Amino acid sequence: MATNKANEGGGAWSPHLLRFPKQAILFYCYVMHTIATLLSALMLFVGGIADSFARTADFIAAPLSPPEHREATIIFGGDMMFDRSIRVAAEQNGGDYLFSCLDPVLKSADLVIANLEGPITDHASVSVGSAVGASDNFTFTFPTSTAPLLLAHNIRIVNLGNNHITNFRDSGVESTVQYLAGSGVGFFGDPIAQRVATTTVNGIRLAFINYNQFSQSSTAAKTIEQIAAARDAGYLPIVYTHWGEEYKPATDSEKSLAHRFVDAGAEMVIGSHPHVVQEHEDYRGKYIYYSLGNLIFDQYWDDAVTHGLLLTVIVDGSGVKGVAERGVELERDRRTCPLE
Repeated sequence: MATNKANEGGGAWSPHLLRFPKQAILFYCYVMHTIATLLSALMLFVGGIADSFARTADFIAAPLSPPEHREATIIFGGDMMFDRSIRVAAEQNGGDYLFSCLDPVLKSADLVIANLEGPITDHASVSVGSAVGASDNFTFTFPTSTAPLLLAHNIRIVNLGNNHITNFRDSGVESTVQYLAGSGVGFFGDPIAQRVATTTVNGIRLAFINYNQFSQSSTAAKTIEQIAAARDAGYLPIVYTHWGEEYKPATDSEKSLAHRFVDAGAEMVIGSHPHVVQEHEDYRGKYIYYSLGNLIFDQYWDDAVTHGLLLTVIVDGSGVKGVAERGVELERDRRTCPLE
């Protein structure tokens, strides 16, 4: 008699005997499916991290552009006088005539700074037609068109700390300040408030400070105080002076003061008043030019007074990077022209 091996242990075969193995198989399949799903998700997660890291690595490895190096170009000039025969020439030919051959040089810089050797008022001139050597011959007032004329030729800041700015007393100084401000021309060194001019050029912060030997309101101590304050405020302080003896070399007093200004933090020292170009020096790595001579003036008796100096100064955030000298000549037609 044939027998069923499944029944060899005795008793009749029943499908209930396979219920537990079937559930185990289903459970096993469920577990394996779950594991496979988790592994798949894990692989996607790991792959995403790897891809993200690769992108980040690519970004880090990419060469960075060097930071922009900012510089400013400033031209400094000497004494400017717009009265006497200079005033007559401007009235006859127009004010632009005075700058007609110098204009391209001035406009090559970001701004130009020079000494305004007298006040701007609506007072009639007393020096036009006066005798050479007479007191009126040295009493200046400039026409009210002077301020916009300066701006038109890129002379954007002027020094007012000199021995002629008070030729028409305090009212002349106040008038000058009003005309300059109304035309957008900056100024510093006025004897009423001894102001400092600050500006930012191409991101470079600059402060222009005066020392005026001929004004009681201007002292070396005050100038040194203004230098320190400018440094503390993050500006590069440049000192523009009015000092010395006319038509002579730099004095020991000038040199001592210039050194004190540099010791106090001045980035550069530039002088005016002697009407001739004086010597210059490098002191502790800072440039000192004791006098730039004349820029706009009607003095012609000697080569020393007819030849002035322009300085093209390159500065960045750390200070003065270089200085280039350019000679100028006062022509007898009352123009000032650059020398080659």
